[in-house]
Amino acid sequence: MSNSSIQGQNLEVTVVGCNKLKDTEWISRQDPYVCLEYGNSKFRTRTCTDGGKNPTFQEKFVFTLYEGLREMKVVVFNSNTITNDDFIGSGKVQLQKVLSQGYDDSPWTLQTKTGRYAGEVRLIMYFANSNVQKPPKNHAPSAPPYVTPQAPHVSMYSAPPPAYQPPASAAPYPPPTSAVPYPPPAAGYPPSPYHSYPHDSTSYPPPPYPPPRAAAYPPQPYPPPSAYPPPPSQGSPYYPPGPYPGTYPPPY
Repeated sequence: MSNSSIQGQNLEVTVVGCNKLKDTEWISRQDPYVCLEYGNSKFRTRTCTDGGKNPTFQEKFVFTLYEGLREMKVVVFNSNTITNDDFIGSGKVQLQKVLSQGYDDSPWTLQTKTGRYAGEVRLIMYFANSNVQKPPKNHAPSAPPYVTPQAPHVSMYSAPPPAYQPPASAAPYPPPTSAVPYPPPAAGYPPSPYHSYPHDSTSYPPPPYPPPRAAAYPPQPYPPPSAYPPPPSQGSPYYPPGPYPGTYPPPY
């Protein structure tokens, strides 16, 4: 669609905010707001309380375009409670770029009544029916489209597989014979009188040793020394004289 056929089309304008505004307050911070005028349409943003020199709005408005009118007026005021609102600055917004390209995001200069610099206002404008055509996407018609391989569909309600059946030619296994019981265990050993635990010599009972047997013969009393005969004297016929006199018995 060309720029000469904009009659009745919609133009979206978003007031983002202002920068470096002229300050009209001496004590407190100013409360700015923005007014937009296009043909017979007028819109006003909310008041940014204590916005000062850099207020933020982020408000969108929709205008109906008129053939031959490609300029918009913007005015910024400071809101007062008692007195009239203070004029901060105004400016002209050109629509050629947004009507030809479909989008415009630019700051616009504001001026005082005497033509001095009063700050900037930032607008984002969008025109959907611009004559800008998007480039077609490059596709390779010769290349076949890629198809994702899929697993075979298996129903979750399908019947279970049949049980295994042995062939008819196979001989059946012989039936199990009766189990032969093991012989009963032999008589156990008598319990040991000793304990395994704890390892303490005092915890073991005394072993059952048999009592000492009585002597087969009673003890015989030894005769006193006077009962033995005196030793033979030196020179006895039974003992030859030795080389060492006075010793008994003689050394061999």
